[in-house]
Amino acid sequence: SKSDWVTNKIKTAQSKATHLPEYIENEKFLFLGNMYPLVFGNQEKDLLFDGNKFVLSSDDGKKSFLRWYMEEFNKIAIPRLSYYEIKYQFQYNKVRIKVQKTVWGSCSSADNINLNYLLIMAPIHVIDYVIVHELCHTINKSHSKKFWSLVDNILPNYKESKSWLKENGYRLHNL
Repeated sequence: SKSDWVTNKIKTAQSKATHLPEYIENEKFLFLGNMYPLVFGNQEKDLLFDGNKFVLSSDDGKKSFLRWYMEEFNKIAIPRLSYYEIKYQFQYNKVRIKVQKTVWGSCSSADNINLNYLLIMAPIHVIDYVIVHELCHTINKSHSKKFWSLVDNILPNYKESKSWLKENGYRLHNL
Protein backbone atom coordinates (compact mmCIF):
# COMPACT_ATOMS: atom_id res chain seq x y z
CA SER A 1 0.00 0.00 0.00
CA LYS A 2 2.98 2.34 0.51
CA SER A 3 4.89 1.33 -2.61
CA ASP A 4 4.26 4.63 -4.45
CA TRP A 5 5.46 6.61 -1.44
CA VAL A 6 8.58 4.43 -1.10
CA THR A 7 9.30 4.73 -4.85
CA ASN A 8 9.01 8.53 -4.67
CA LYS A 9 11.34 8.68 -1.65
CA ILE A 10 13.92 6.54 -3.45
CA LYS A 11 13.73 8.74 -6.57
CA THR A 12 14.16 11.88 -4.47
CA ALA A 13 17.16 10.42 -2.67
CA GLN A 14 18.74 9.34 -5.96
CA SER A 15 18.23 12.80 -7.48
CA LYS A 16 20.10 14.27 -4.51
CA ALA A 17 22.93 11.78 -4.76
CA THR A 18 26.04 13.61 -3.77
CA HIS A 19 28.58 14.54 -6.36
CA LEU A 20 31.92 14.59 -4.61
CA PRO A 21 34.34 16.93 -6.36
CA GLU A 22 37.49 15.58 -7.90
CA TYR A 23 39.51 18.79 -7.42
CA ILE A 24 40.27 18.97 -11.12
CA GLU A 25 40.43 21.93 -13.49
CA ASN A 26 37.03 23.62 -13.95
CA GLU A 27 35.29 21.60 -11.20
CA LYS A 28 32.68 23.92 -9.65
CA PHE A 29 32.52 24.87 -5.97
CA LEU A 30 29.85 26.77 -4.03
CA PHE A 31 30.51 30.06 -2.29
CA LEU A 32 27.71 32.33 -1.02
CA GLY A 33 25.17 30.51 -3.18
CA ASN A 34 27.07 30.67 -6.47
CA MET A 35 29.20 28.11 -8.28
CA TYR A 36 32.78 29.00 -9.23
CA PRO A 37 35.32 26.99 -11.23
CA LEU A 38 38.59 25.68 -9.89
CA VAL A 39 41.92 26.38 -11.59
CA PHE A 40 45.43 25.55 -10.47
CA GLY A 41 48.17 27.97 -9.61
CA ASN A 42 51.40 28.07 -7.65
CA GLN A 43 50.78 30.92 -5.22
CA GLU A 44 51.93 30.83 -1.61
CA LYS A 45 48.45 30.30 -0.13
CA ASP A 46 46.84 26.88 -0.63
CA LEU A 47 43.60 28.38 -1.94
CA LEU A 48 42.63 31.81 -3.22
CA PHE A 49 39.38 33.21 -4.55
CA ASP A 50 39.52 36.15 -6.95
CA GLY A 51 35.77 36.77 -7.23
CA ASN A 52 35.44 34.64 -10.36
CA LYS A 53 37.31 31.43 -9.64
CA PHE A 54 39.14 29.42 -7.01
CA VAL A 55 42.90 29.02 -7.45
CA LEU A 56 44.34 25.93 -5.76
CA SER A 57 48.04 25.34 -5.20
CA SER A 58 47.78 22.46 -2.70
CA ASP A 59 47.71 18.72 -3.28
CA ASP A 60 44.95 18.37 -0.68
CA GLY A 61 42.00 20.22 -2.18
CA LYS A 62 39.45 19.14 0.41
CA LYS A 63 41.60 20.27 3.34
CA SER A 64 42.36 23.57 1.59
CA PHE A 65 38.67 24.25 0.90
CA LEU A 66 37.60 23.38 4.45
CA ARG A 67 40.23 25.71 5.92
CA TRP A 68 39.33 28.50 3.48
CA TYR A 69 35.58 28.09 4.08
CA MET A 70 36.13 28.35 7.83
CA GLU A 71 38.21 31.52 7.46
CA GLU A 72 35.63 33.10 5.17
CA PHE A 73 32.75 32.10 7.43
CA ASN A 74 34.48 33.82 10.35
CA LYS A 75 35.06 36.96 8.26
CA ILE A 76 31.49 37.12 6.96
CA ALA A 77 29.20 35.48 9.51
CA ILE A 78 30.62 36.69 12.81
CA PRO A 79 30.08 40.39 11.95
CA ARG A 80 26.54 39.49 10.88
CA LEU A 81 25.98 37.71 14.20
CA SER A 82 27.20 40.86 15.99
CA TYR A 83 24.92 43.03 13.84
CA TYR A 84 21.79 41.08 14.75
CA GLU A 85 22.87 40.73 18.38
CA ILE A 86 23.25 44.50 18.77
CA LYS A 87 20.33 45.64 16.61
CA TYR A 88 17.82 43.31 18.31
CA GLN A 89 19.46 43.23 21.76
CA PHE A 90 20.08 39.50 21.91
CA GLN A 91 22.51 38.09 24.42
CA TYR A 92 24.44 34.88 23.97
CA ASN A 93 27.30 33.37 25.92
CA LYS A 94 29.78 31.89 23.41
CA VAL A 95 29.82 31.13 19.73
CA ARG A 96 31.56 28.11 18.24
CA ILE A 97 32.23 27.65 14.56
CA LYS A 98 32.54 24.04 13.42
CA VAL A 99 31.33 21.45 10.94
CA GLN A 100 28.18 19.71 12.08
CA LYS A 101 26.82 16.77 10.11
CA THR A 102 23.15 17.08 10.96
CA VAL A 103 22.44 20.71 11.89
CA TRP A 104 23.31 24.17 10.57
CA GLY A 105 23.24 25.76 13.97
CA SER A 106 22.23 25.17 17.56
CA CYS A 107 21.73 27.07 20.79
CA SER A 108 22.34 25.41 24.16
CA SER A 109 20.39 25.98 27.36
CA ALA A 110 23.34 28.16 28.45
CA ASP A 111 22.90 30.30 25.30
CA ASN A 112 26.03 29.01 23.61
CA ILE A 113 25.59 29.18 19.84
CA ASN A 114 27.13 26.70 17.41
CA LEU A 115 27.25 27.55 13.72
CA ASN A 116 28.17 25.23 10.88
CA TYR A 117 30.79 26.97 8.75
CA LEU A 118 29.75 25.00 5.66
CA LEU A 119 26.92 27.55 5.50
CA ILE A 120 29.44 29.81 3.75
CA MET A 121 28.46 27.96 0.59
CA ALA A 122 24.83 29.11 0.96
CA PRO A 123 23.44 32.51 -0.07
CA ILE A 124 23.91 35.25 2.50
CA HIS A 125 20.17 35.35 3.30
CA VAL A 126 20.42 31.69 4.38
CA ILE A 127 23.38 32.45 6.66
CA ASP A 128 21.38 35.33 8.15
CA TYR A 129 18.41 33.01 8.68
CA VAL A 130 20.45 30.45 10.63
CA ILE A 131 22.08 33.20 12.71
CA VAL A 132 18.74 34.83 13.54
CA HIS A 133 17.15 31.43 14.20
CA GLU A 134 19.79 30.59 16.80
CA LEU A 135 19.73 34.06 18.35
CA CYS A 136 15.95 33.75 18.74
CA HIS A 137 16.55 30.53 20.67
CA THR A 138 18.32 32.62 23.32
CA ILE A 139 14.88 34.05 24.07
CA ASN A 140 12.66 31.07 23.27
CA LYS A 141 14.13 27.55 23.34
CA SER A 142 11.24 25.87 21.50
CA HIS A 143 9.86 26.21 17.99
CA SER A 144 6.61 27.67 19.27
CA LYS A 145 4.42 30.24 17.52
CA LYS A 146 6.13 32.93 19.61
CA PHE A 147 9.53 31.75 18.41
CA TRP A 148 8.55 31.82 14.71
CA SER A 149 6.86 35.19 15.19
CA LEU A 150 10.14 36.57 16.54
CA VAL A 151 12.08 35.14 13.58
CA ASP A 152 9.45 36.56 11.20
CA ASN A 153 9.66 40.04 12.78
CA ILE A 154 13.40 40.13 12.09
CA LEU A 155 13.44 38.27 8.76
CA PRO A 156 10.02 38.45 7.08
CA ASN A 157 11.28 36.28 4.19
CA TYR A 158 12.81 33.58 6.40
CA LYS A 159 10.64 30.85 4.82
CA GLU A 160 12.52 31.30 1.54
CA SER A 161 15.83 30.69 3.35
CA LYS A 162 14.42 27.73 5.24
CA SER A 163 13.21 26.23 1.94
CA TRP A 164 16.60 26.84 0.30
CA LEU A 165 18.29 24.85 3.08
CA LYS A 166 15.76 22.04 2.81
CA GLU A 167 16.22 21.78 -0.95
CA ASN A 168 19.97 22.44 -1.19
CA GLY A 169 21.46 21.70 2.21
CA TYR A 170 22.84 18.35 1.06
CA ARG A 171 25.03 20.22 -1.46
CA LEU A 172 26.91 21.95 1.37
CA HIS A 173 28.32 18.64 2.56
CA ASN A 174 29.73 17.69 -0.85
CA LEU A 175 33.44 18.12 -0.23
